[in-house]
Amino acid sequence: MSEIRTARLTLRRARIDDLADIHAVLSNAEATRFWWTPAYADLEETRLWLQAMIDAPAHDSDDYLIEYQGRVIGKAGCRRLPVIGFILHPDYWGRGLALEALEAVIARIFATFSVEALTADVDPRNAASLGLLRRLGFVETGRAQGTSEVGGELCDSVYLALARPGAVAGNCPPSA
Repeated sequence: MSEIRTARLTLRRARIDDLADIHAVLSNAEATRFWWTPAYADLEETRLWLQAMIDAPAHDSDDYLIEYQGRVIGKAGCRRLPVIGFILHPDYWGRGLALEALEAVIARIFATFSVEALTADVDPRNAASLGLLRRLGFVETGRAQGTSEVGGELCDSVYLALARPGAVAGNCPPSA
């Protein structure tokens, strides 16, 4: 079982017994405001999401639940390489936990997989996530309007990329 430990966090693979904790994140409207789906209304939606995370093929996925003080508070990683994503329960925002988790996950992905760059697709209204990704070294590679519909609302995208350490920054592929 793959596990990453940082000063304050344990990043580990999902287990079905994480359902209640991750549901507390995915059912929170504030946490999911800029997520790819609206907050989950029932436990079954979260169970399906969690099972897909558990079943994701190891050659195509490197995704972790974030555990803090014995409780799952979010997720960070690539559900499908090379696209990185993260979500954290709002009770834990502003403590540097997402930065700590992402630094560890990014280092592991580049050490384990032969991806030239990690990419991210962020709603331009999500200033906190954009700031965090830029702090990690991600650079904007493009923008698009009306890329997805979430909860009946049409959303735009800012595409970002982080080149593999030592790679030429201009060689980052644009996100689709």
